[in-house]
Amino acid sequence: MTVELVNPDGLPKPEVYRQLSIATGSRLVFLAGQVARDGAGNPVGEGDFAAQVEQAYLNIGTALAAIGGSFDDVAKLTIYVVDWSADKYPLLGEGVARAAAKLSVDLVKPITLIGVVALGEPDLLVEVEATAVLD
Repeated sequence: MTVELVNPDGLPKPEVYRQLSIATGSRLVFLAGQVARDGAGNPVGEGDFAAQVEQAYLNIGTALAAIGGSFDDVAKLTIYVVDWSADKYPLLGEGVARAAAKLSVDLVKPITLIGVVALGEPDLLVEVEATAVLD
């Protein structure tokens, strides 16, 4: 399986994500939105946006590892952020960077970021869902 990340000519070339991914493989994986909960379901990073981003990304890594994959297999992410504003960009980057360091992978993927009023539980600040392709 391979995921080729591309910023094609004619589109902006952002540093923090890619415009598209070209994935080859035989199994599509649609991962439910991951939030700031540890394996026992306990809250992680209450009130700390960067910590919650980190935990959501780590949970994606854990889920994919359980089925023989990794974050390298992710083709696209959708990030839902409560009360999104541009001042949260540095905290988003911090959380992603910390998760990348722990997972030892490049987490730059095509993303869609959506600001929302609330998530499923009142302490949640972010939810991240992933689509992956595995052989």
